[in-house]
Amino acid sequence: MTKKSAPQQVRIIAGTWKRTPLAVVDAPGLRPTPDRVRETLFNWLSFLFGQNWQTVRCLDLYAGSGALGFEAASRGALAVTMVEAHSPAVRQLEAMRDKLGATQIQVLQGDARIWAQKLAARADSFDVIFLDPPFHRDLLSTILPDCVALLKADGYLYLEAEKALTEADLPESLTNWQVIRCDRAGKVFFHLLQRNK
Repeated sequence: MTKKSAPQQVRIIAGTWKRTPLAVVDAPGLRPTPDRVRETLFNWLSFLFGQNWQTVRCLDLYAGSGALGFEAASRGALAVTMVEAHSPAVRQLEAMRDKLGATQIQVLQGDARIWAQKLAARADSFDVIFLDPPFHRDLLSTILPDCVALLKADGYLYLEAEKALTEADLPESLTNWQVIRCDRAGKVFFHLLQRNK
């Protein structure tokens, strides 16, 4: 008889729900952002926002476990919109949101690109967009142009990728952008981008 492995979990690092575990459902391509990467990313963002998350609106496309969105909400983000296509993951996100009483979190089910276009059509805008799509599907190149219209002029775009990105790797829609922070953890390269001022 084979022993079933325990479900994978990540934890919220800081804020109101510090140390709260988030279950990770088994889904193709779902790869939750590791604790160390999130800690580095949120240190960057907290510095850039002057430690003030109270006015920050976040969009977490390809939300998966919700680790990025819940982390932002835990630190006091004004609003967090999570988009996820996989039904069991959506149910998990909704259950955790309800358990925490996280009224600032909205969970949307469906394709990330379709939702990005719908949100843009509604003239929604965000201070931070988190992009952590499944690797090896060339999803970044298709979703990035849709994100440009959603990000405030001084907003930040967070990308995880299977390789380091430079300005030369960015699609034509991001030719006026720069990589302002980047790092690597194992096989994951993570980047923070902003429009050139």
